[in-house]
Amino acid sequence: MLSSETLRSIPEGRQNNRLSEIIRHRAWVEIDRDAIAYNVKNIKNFLSPQTELMAVVKADAYGHGAIRVAQAALQAGASWLATATLGEGIELREAGISAPILLLGAINTQEEVAAIAHWKLQPTLCNPQQSLIFSETLSELDRTLPVHLKLDTGMSRLGMHWEQALEFVQLVKQLPYLKIASIYSHFATADEPDPTTTKLQHQRFQEAIAQLKSHGIVPPRLHLSNSAATLSDRALHYDLVRVGLALYGLYPAFHLKSTVDLKPVLQVKARITQVKTIPPGTGVSYGHQYISDREIRLAVVGIGYADGVPRNLSNRLQVLIRGQLIPQIGAITMDQLMLDVSSIPDIQVGEVVTLIGRDSDKEISADDWANELGTISWEILCGFKHRLPRVSE
Repeated sequence: MLSSETLRSIPEGRQNNRLSEIIRHRAWVEIDRDAIAYNVKNIKNFLSPQTELMAVVKADAYGHGAIRVAQAALQAGASWLATATLGEGIELREAGISAPILLLGAINTQEEVAAIAHWKLQPTLCNPQQSLIFSETLSELDRTLPVHLKLDTGMSRLGMHWEQALEFVQLVKQLPYLKIASIYSHFATADEPDPTTTKLQHQRFQEAIAQLKSHGIVPPRLHLSNSAATLSDRALHYDLVRVGLALYGLYPAFHLKSTVDLKPVLQVKARITQVKTIPPGTGVSYGHQYISDREIRLAVVGIGYADGVPRNLSNRLQVLIRGQLIPQIGAITMDQLMLDVSSIPDIQVGEVVTLIGRDSDKEISADDWANELGTISWEILCGFKHRLPRVSE
């Protein structure tokens, strides 16, 4: 690797190119900013005209890089951002992002409230106790803050029970230094083909809002839809939609794939670090979970479960090399995994292996891994660790 002195002697443009080459020597994640823009524009075209798009960039934008994704989404037409935690919101502000940012998680301490006010973030309030903490802290700071009130319509997670919406909203309206920016809820089963629960939650939300309006309270903004609800029913769009998974080019459910055309944003790649031939009867990796039944050309790849490749995919994973599907063999280790590359006799050290992404006419997606493991693509995307550099394409 080049020394820091050598890198400093290289002109900045060439230095950036050289650094990009260096960090691709082992394993990396490629982020397609054009795909983010493509997805945002297609989703916006699907929305009702009055509906704004909130890009959900929590969990480091589902492993894609929060700052990079937030900037690309805003440039493409998103008008709001959402994070789960205070720290995630501060990170975006420190990067110079000025768009409104909703904090989806619950905040309960005065120190956090003061930080929210300082960084001009917008919190979620879920109950009267939390609202009192905000009002008392903001009165000491002499700062008014926009707040978003969350109702629990059936998720049984954060939020005030929908039947208590009127009392909750009336309380917050009376508290000084709090300005209601929106009222919202969250669906539990919007990704399922059976709409029964989603319809019930929507009905509860409508009833709560109708009760508010009957008492002369007109919320300035309503939002209800995650990616699945956004793609399934325009009647659920309201003033904002909170789009997460679809922003990253994946569908929340198979039956929603015909709604909007999306492009996957993320690819995971690594390089071959050694090639060897092993004879029949040779055990491969820890525990010898795989024993060769013939002479095998074996390639070692510099990526493992510490990078986010689940160990439970051992002997079940396939990767792409030169447009071919190649089987992984043996236990996936912390930093490396092994492949049977017998079908490519001239394979070389340094060749690129695509774990998730497209190579020629074949593609492996996070959905493929999730289906193999019996989990969801959200978990796969969020699992790629920070020691995998994010490279924008």
